[in-house]
Amino acid sequence: MRVFNRHVSHRHLIVFTGELLVILGAMAFVAHRYSPDNNLLTAVWKAAVVTAVCLLCLYYNDLYDLTVVRSAREMFIRLLQGVGAASILIALIYLAAPSLMVADGAFLPAAAIFLTGILAWRLVVVRMAPFGERILIVGTDTTAQTVARQVLAQQDFPYQIIGFIDHDPARVGESVVNPRIVGTPADIEQLVSTHGIDRIFVGMSDRRGKLPIRELLRAKLSGVRVEDVNSVYERLTGKLLVEDLRPSWLIFSDDFRASRLTRQTKRTFDLLLALIGLVLGAPLMLFTAVAVWLESGGPVLYRQERMGLNGRVFPLYKFRSMRQDAEQGTPIWASAVDDRVTMVGRFIRKTRLDELPQLWNVLRGDMSFVGPRPERPFFVAQLAEQIPFYEQRHAVRPGITGWAQVKYRYGASIEDSLEKLRYDLYYVKHLSLTFDLTILFDTVKVVLFAKGAR
Repeated sequence: MRVFNRHVSHRHLIVFTGELLVILGAMAFVAHRYSPDNNLLTAVWKAAVVTAVCLLCLYYNDLYDLTVVRSAREMFIRLLQGVGAASILIALIYLAAPSLMVADGAFLPAAAIFLTGILAWRLVVVRMAPFGERILIVGTDTTAQTVARQVLAQQDFPYQIIGFIDHDPARVGESVVNPRIVGTPADIEQLVSTHGIDRIFVGMSDRRGKLPIRELLRAKLSGVRVEDVNSVYERLTGKLLVEDLRPSWLIFSDDFRASRLTRQTKRTFDLLLALIGLVLGAPLMLFTAVAVWLESGGPVLYRQERMGLNGRVFPLYKFRSMRQDAEQGTPIWASAVDDRVTMVGRFIRKTRLDELPQLWNVLRGDMSFVGPRPERPFFVAQLAEQIPFYEQRHAVRPGITGWAQVKYRYGASIEDSLEKLRYDLYYVKHLSLTFDLTILFDTVKVVLFAKGAR
């Protein structure tokens, strides 16, 4: 299912909901036990504050990315880290607002209860869950193999690949990725019955005269879900498989059509957030400007042309993080480890302080808070020639942060640009204010743990 335009598996929701109830129940029970004079409603309300902080810390420690947390040992370590961070935050909240305190000494016994409960819940749901779906993949080309590898690599969606279907009977039994070719289109009905197939992924790039329409239709009418591998890849990864996209798919898709109201609401939100950011961020900007100037003199701001909405070029502003003579002549890619970056520059890049002047770009309407990262026109011309649909990322305002920034590491190459485009087009497809809010929420995580891209 999709939550705030992000695909979430049922397993993910079951894990999250169970842990929410475990933490809330443990806190409410201990609160009521330690302060029996308080009514149950007050105990639950105070417990809800602690629960929200705990879930936030668990989320920021990647405990709800089931693909990242693969072993019981890693889960235990991340769980302890999350609860430790939550303890510090809760102590600070109690200092600031003592009325929110559940009860004296209540948190430690509650933490012991819900730590045990979460570990038991994870073992039951994640490790021993009996449910799962059996998958048959029609096609053996590059796209089909890419999706198969993605299915095998992830843990969120409980899919089991039974095998591949290929038109050549001589290839039956041949290994593709890991599962084997188990039959031809004529065998689909028998395989569905024998193996209890739940879904069929269709991964044939060239389908003219080859798509087994009759067999797929009979499978669908028997209750099997038939899906295009592009939709599967999008669900599993939160990005689009650019190499296999067709213009007709983009044109006739139900998405890629953010309403005028959505865009106006997003722009109003940007204006309000930029004004608040400029006011609250003024001391930090002053501090950053002084630090840059003390290390390497002026100018403290760096102005660079970038390409924005509908291909319009605008001046992007940043605090200067490189030497003044960093670039002369032909533009070159920046890199994660760049000897042109100053000591102060390295710090302000890691903490994203160098991006603060872009609040002015947001106020001017050049940028949004959330959107594809704006690229330089020189590189856009190169990338548009080599990467299909690259210019479609300019259908929305570029952003200070974005879906690609929170999902992908730092990168500065053609391959990295292709990977970022996969995320950018997913964002353009599912543009909404709620999606923006979740990306801003994840941006905090990226800044705190120095992850993501720039």
